[in-house]
Amino acid sequence: MDWHCVLALFLGGAFLANSLPHLINGISGRSFQSPFARPPGKGLSSPTVNVLWGFFNLAVAYLLLVCVGGFNIHNPWQVGVVGAGILAMSVISARAFGRFLSSE
Repeated sequence: MDWHCVLALFLGGAFLANSLPHLINGISGRSFQSPFARPPGKGLSSPTVNVLWGFFNLAVAYLLLVCVGGFNIHNPWQVGVVGAGILAMSVISARAFGRFLSSE
């Protein structure tokens, strides 16, 4: 497998993981951080903005996983690369959001 496919699978997993908190909070009607918040990295965006941002992340994940990376769920190596991307983004998000939310 080419390096660009491996990178696409890893980043696709990261975008997939990043879509979840935005979609879950937005669908639940809660404000949540997004790149469009003011001030960036500290403010909250509306639930609608989070649903749109989460859906955008989901679409990018699909493009990277299926269209670029040729993801095959029956290939354990590919599943591992996607899982590593999900894990990396999840840890990064937990640290970033945990720092923000624990100050409340």
